[in-house]
Amino acid sequence: MSPTETGGHPWRERSRPLRLERRVEFGDYEPLRDFLDRVAELSEATGLYPNLSFGRTYVNLTLFVEKGAEQVDEQLHAFARQVDALLDGDNSA
Repeated sequence: MSPTETGGHPWRERSRPLRLERRVEFGDYEPLRDFLDRVAELSEATGLYPNLSFGRTYVNLTLFVEKGAEQVDEQLHAFARQVDALLDGDNSA
């Protein structure tokens, strides 16, 4: 899956509360379901669990910082890069 096939929305840093967000769009439910399964495996491997909201052809991922943090730490940025690698078809993420 290339970013253009998934809507190409980049990660964005938001405040109040501080977090990283990304929306990913798919042409149909089946590739979305596969992606969600891969994100679940990544979460189990890393211990980081994004908030997910999804419909038939999209998913919104949100990574919140630890309470009291003043910036998004490298651990969350690394997880975001690993999610991006899943979209690029790199299974080594």
